[in-house]
Amino acid sequence: MHLPADEAAPTDDGGRADAPVHEQDLPGLGTLRLRPLDADRDAPVVHGWVSEERAVFWGMNGLTVDQVREIYAHLAGLDTHHAFLAELDGTPVALLQTYEPAEDRVGACYPVEPGDIGAHVLLAPAPEGTARPGWSGALLGAFARYVLLGLDRRRVVVDPDVRNDRALARFVRLGFEAGPVVTLPEVDLPDVYLPEKRAQLAFLRREVAFPG
Repeated sequence: MHLPADEAAPTDDGGRADAPVHEQDLPGLGTLRLRPLDADRDAPVVHGWVSEERAVFWGMNGLTVDQVREIYAHLAGLDTHHAFLAELDGTPVALLQTYEPAEDRVGACYPVEPGDIGAHVLLAPAPEGTARPGWSGALLGAFARYVLLGLDRRRVVVDPDVRNDRALARFVRLGFEAGPVVTLPEVDLPDVYLPEKRAQLAFLRREVAFPG
């Protein structure tokens, strides 16, 4: 899938901590704004998403709002991992997390290249009246534009649970190339715990998504 590189609008943040890092018109859907996630303000919304059965592979089912808030407050203190909330005409529609693969457990599972960036994506149910073919592809395309063009990266890696067929299919439609199936090691630290995970790695190079 070739993604046009000329639809993103520049953002004027005025120095605000919650200013959008990316803004883009999605034809037929509205204006997408991607801003840093605020753990205190956004925890209830994110908690609602991660508590749904459809989000079981996100790994946060059963957590309280306060636990979700603590996780994203911890993430906000890291230089290598970042969380963003995507809003469509002001309505929250997705969560994007980016990270440096060399500073993440996935870095132990594949040869990290210069210019790599990792991403986790959680899509909310489409707002009432907006569900239509191409909804998820439009959001993922906007995220690809931000991480590859906005952040000037060469390649994005994703690591969905190997059982998450829907997520894998979305990435393949966007142009991702499947990599190896790997076992992400358990992380057991005072501030974070991640269980072992069987994941399907997939990669999207900038020249594939945005040729020329």
